[in-house]
Amino acid sequence: MNYFAHGVGFVDQPYMLAGTAVPDWLNVVDRRVRARRKRALPLLEHTDTRIAAVARGIVRHHDDDTWFHETEAFHQLQWRLTALVRDVLSPADDFRPSFLGHILIEILLDAVLIAEEPAALSRYYEAAGAIDPMVVQDVVNAISARPTDRLAELIPLFCRERFLSDYLDDAKLCVRLNQVMRRVGLPQLPIEFRQALPTARDWVTQSRDELLLCPGGRNE
Repeated sequence: MNYFAHGVGFVDQPYMLAGTAVPDWLNVVDRRVRARRKRALPLLEHTDTRIAAVARGIVRHHDDDTWFHETEAFHQLQWRLTALVRDVLSPADDFRPSFLGHILIEILLDAVLIAEEPAALSRYYEAAGAIDPMVVQDVVNAISARPTDRLAELIPLFCRERFLSDYLDDAKLCVRLNQVMRRVGLPQLPIEFRQALPTARDWVTQSRDELLLCPGGRNE
């Protein structure tokens, strides 16, 4: 899952919403910093309800990713999208198609959910903007073996840029994807890559319900 799918159910719990975004935020500021589920568990009963809520969000992120990545719909769609991307990129390109096949599911699922309820995106950003970023950073530094002083700076920027809305536009999405490519050290995507996005969007839209079907139900 990506930011919106992880957190939109918690717009009335800003610190928990922030916790669901923490692993993705850390991928932006420093991929070596990890907010692991096991390390967050002791903070669930913290007397500071903000800290406890951030920890719950981190745990929820990992739990949701676990079942999401194990669904049959995810595996089938990742295989299809990898093949679609490989047809557009060079046949000798071994890693980018599988990487893109994975992240396109998550990003385009966010796009589907945002398109269904655009007002929810505003509520999402309002909630993210209502927190104290230092509280979130302090939680991360309490549970991570490697501290960071960059997370608190990122959160207000994340709220100002509101880049999740770019996922609905193919050209803007390509810009965002190339930012990801730079972060992970992969070559930039050619302009031809955009031609794969309409089909990819259709497939993710068609699989929307199956992708969000948590085995055994989803406990809020």
